Parts: sequence; C-alpha cells; structure tokens
Amino acid sequence: MISIYKTMDTSNKLQPIDTIEHGCWINIVAPSDEDLLLISKKSGVSLDFLRAALDEEETSRIDTEDNNLLVIVDIPFTEMEVNSLTYDSYPLAIIHTEFNLITVCLKNSKILTDFIDGKVKSFYTFKRSRFILQILYRIASYYLLYLRQIDKKSVMIEQKLHRSMKNKEFIQLLSLEKSLVYFSTSLKANEITLEKMLKLEILQKYPEDQDILEDVIIENKQAIEMTNIYSNILGGTMDAFASVVSNNLNIVMKLLASVTIVMSIPNIIFGSFGMNIPGIPFAAYKNGFLAVYAITALICVVCIIFLKKRDLF
Repeated sequence: MISIYKTMDTSNKLQPIDTIEHGCWINIVAPSDEDLLLISKKSGVSLDFLRAALDEEETSRIDTEDNNLLVIVDIPFTEMEVNSLTYDSYPLAIIHTEFNLITVCLKNSKILTDFIDGKVKSFYTFKRSRFILQILYRIASYYLLYLRQIDKKSVMIEQKLHRSMKNKEFIQLLSLEKSLVYFSTSLKANEITLEKMLKLEILQKYPEDQDILEDVIIENKQAIEMTNIYSNILGGTMDAFASVVSNNLNIVMKLLASVTIVMSIPNIIFGSFGMNIPGIPFAAYKNGFLAVYAITALICVVCIIFLKKRDLF
C-alpha cells in the first residue's frame, strides 16, 4: 500500500495527495513488487533500498547511494497472540532523497500513524532531516511506553503466581521475557546507528537537529537500561516463583498423603471387624458397633494430632 502526504504551505496541515511532488512524504506499507517498481521509477531510489526493510531479520544500519540516504531502524510492535498481547520489533526503512522522504515497513505502525493523525507538533514533510529525527524520537518514546506496559503486566502475573500451580502464568512471563530480548537486541542495534548519524552532513548543517538527535540517543540509552533492569527482574522472578509453585505442589501432595494415612485407619479397623469368624471383639456387646466407631474416631484424632505436630497435616 502506497500513501503520499504533503504539508501544505497555506494551512501547514498534512494532506494526502495523489501524485509524488517535491517535499512530500511517501509511506509504503507491505508493498508488492509492482508498488516498489513504481516508486523506484518515479523517485529514482534503487530497489535494493526500497526492499531493505522487507526482510524481518534486517539489522539497523545506514547506507548511502548517489544522493540518497538509507536509515534502517528497528521499531516496536504489539501483536495479539492466544488472547495475550505480545511485543516484537520490525525494521523500518527511512530513505532521504533530494526532494522527498520515503518510509517502508512490513506492517502499519502506530509511530507513523501518529504523524498522519496530527499527534506530532511542528511536523513538516519538506523538512526531511527534521522529519527523520522526529520519527526516531517517536520510536524511542514507544519503546519506553511498551517497556512500562511489560513491567505492569509482569507485576499482574506475579500476583497470580502467588496462588497458582499452573503453567499459564509462566508461559505469559516467558513471552514477556522473549519480548525484552527482542527489544534489547533492537535498541542496541539502533544505538550504533544513532551514533553514526551524528557524523552525517545533513544533520551537521542545523544545530537544532543535532540537539534533537542527542535527545533521541539519551532516550534510546534509557530504554536500553530499562530493558536490562526489567529483564533481570523478570528472570529472577521466574526462578523464584518456579520454586514457589514447586513448593505449593509439595504442600498439596503432603496434605493428600496425610489424608490417605488417616483414611486408611478406618479401613483397616472396619476390615478386621468385618471378618465372619468367631471371637471378634465386641461381637456380643449390645453397643459394640458404636464402640468400634468411637475407638476408630479416637485413633484417627490421635493420628491427626501426631501429624500436625510433625507439620505433616
């Protein structure tokens, strides 16, 4: 899907347009080969640049060709998986050409949707270098947002684990830990790319752009630190609660074993008194049936008291 936008000089508002013009933004999401060929012909950008972000395993990097600059960064995504929200990252290609800015991604991202919906202030499509930095700042902000969500979800799952003996909560924690690994890898790759961008000539022309890029680097480093902290906490939590769940299971098994011991006493006694042979105690006694029950109950009570003192019941 190809969408073209431009900030109009009269209203300074972002408007969708039908044709490629100078100073416009071309947003490409999950494109077909025909879409890429069309954009390549009209913009002069090579197909290798346009296809770079269509590989899910593409790492964050910077490349140049003629007058075109390619910046690939990993951006965070949320996905629904088995009624649970999971987190992942995908590459986003930002191509700075002589007249336009092109973004290419496999999926529609909230980061770029915020620009379309007017949620980003002081945004102009013709300020291409500033636009790149605004996208990068938005990416770092979303990483921080999703990391806070992961922390809140892990706390909620921990509360359930206090009284749980099932695998559901552990699988959810494992999914969050996997998301943190993806985020950590992507953020570290982005950090290298951001450091390289400080040396780009298009950013050295404007001191304000350098300041924004430094803010982006700070936000990215903060996200890396948060990822490491949450990952360590989550790993320790999973180890601790694995022991808790195992201990809960042991307590239940101990209780069941104690109940089995207590319940076996009446079976033994009633089995002995149920034999059809002469000489059974209390056989000639009028209240012998009640006496056997009383003796059985007394033995069971003594057994329960003994097990409790041994902390086995």
